[in-house]
Amino acid sequence: MSDLPQSVRTVVDAAASHGVSIDVIEYPDGTRTAVDAAEAVGCEVGQIVKSLIFSVDGDLVLALTSGANRVDPARLTLAADGERCDRADVDAVRATTGFAIGGVPPFGHIEQVRAFFDPALLTYEAVWAAAGTPRHVFSIDPHTLLCVTGATVTAFTERADP
Repeated sequence: MSDLPQSVRTVVDAAASHGVSIDVIEYPDGTRTAVDAAEAVGCEVGQIVKSLIFSVDGDLVLALTSGANRVDPARLTLAADGERCDRADVDAVRATTGFAIGGVPPFGHIEQVRAFFDPALLTYEAVWAAAGTPRHVFSIDPHTLLCVTGATVTAFTERADP
């Protein structure tokens, strides 16, 4: 594990702190998009977990979204009991999570933020998420992921265009 980047070790350690062991796989060409990740690991796009940070009334929230879906800001605003929802800026994402956009994992962040979980992820036996860099991913049971993140399952997405 010492040959892994520090950001990946942070994710592995965070999983272990919840009693979960993850096997991280590196893809040198990267997995920056859900389509890239699905092609790299050989799964459906819907099995990819997008860990997206939004600002709802100035408070950052984590939207764990199926790769086949996109966040509907109005629905996320309602789920978070807010009035306005915007994408968080790059600096806020890094400051809150400790990770760069494209490699944000679903857990292991510097600060705890409220998390919302796309119910579509629960339809799969396994899902794949970023492990701290755009090149590193791991597979996990979605129910385990839900427990580790403490997220609220709620409908805040719409189907992404093909």
